[in-house]
Amino acid sequence: MIRRPQIALLSDGRRLHLQDGPIDLIVEARGRTDAVRAAYDAAALRFTGLLDELCAELPELRSAAGMRTSLKGLVARRMHAAVAPHAVDGFITPMAAVAGSVAEEILAAMLRTATLDRAYVNNGGDIALHLGVGEHFTVGLMDRPDRDGVMRTMRIEADDPVRGVATSGRHGRSFSLGIADAVTVLATTASQADAAATMIANAVDLPGHPAIIRRPANELQPDSDLGARLVTRDVGELSRNEIAAALESGAECARHLFDRGLIEGAVLQLCGDMLVIGPKDIERLESRPRQLEPAVHA
Repeated sequence: MIRRPQIALLSDGRRLHLQDGPIDLIVEARGRTDAVRAAYDAAALRFTGLLDELCAELPELRSAAGMRTSLKGLVARRMHAAVAPHAVDGFITPMAAVAGSVAEEILAAMLRTATLDRAYVNNGGDIALHLGVGEHFTVGLMDRPDRDGVMRTMRIEADDPVRGVATSGRHGRSFSLGIADAVTVLATTASQADAAATMIANAVDLPGHPAIIRRPANELQPDSDLGARLVTRDVGELSRNEIAAALESGAECARHLFDRGLIEGAVLQLCGDMLVIGPKDIERLESRPRQLEPAVHA
């Protein structure tokens, strides 16, 4: 018997909330009233049972990715496809793309059912986008997503190739091997953005630095896909040169992915400093805008 997730409109009457176990989605669609209603019904239908599908293949999803896979589920295979290009550069499992892949799947179900002007599915900060002609989407960036800070924005236009946004770093729900406060990636899909954000955030690092506290992932979470690999738990005081060096290490990874066509841009943040890779302009704002979709941690 399939477990029923929590499905409800939020108090604003515009956005749909879908939650099942660790999957927590905020969905918004714009278009004709009947089209939006049909899209939300399709999202709820596809969401039901999706977590069970992933759990059925969890052992392989938590294993190091290779170029080939025996995964069967559509979302599971999308996860693998997103991480496979990174497997040659370092350790990565399909779980690095789970949030973006789920967001993509729900958005695809909506668009198969209804014609919409604009829509997004936000899975804990990993966002799948649909933008019709003339539409745009503004993504908010925090210096530290886990606390109040300076807000910046990125505006994604309908004619941009970007349809996925993801953020990774040491303050998120998932463990990170690096020390980045946040790495936000723009890509053509949410699953690609998710995988790339993980890799770039891992690369923002100062290996062996005494001010960085690390612990084996499986001591903190026994079933972690990272096993005994050391994950960052705290970062002490760093000099300006050390911050710059760590950011440059991540930027080198981001440039490599940009040159390979795997990302459209990235914003790397550490200790109040920021590096931008790619053509997207970042606009500094003095206060948090009222209607902004935050690129919080995945």
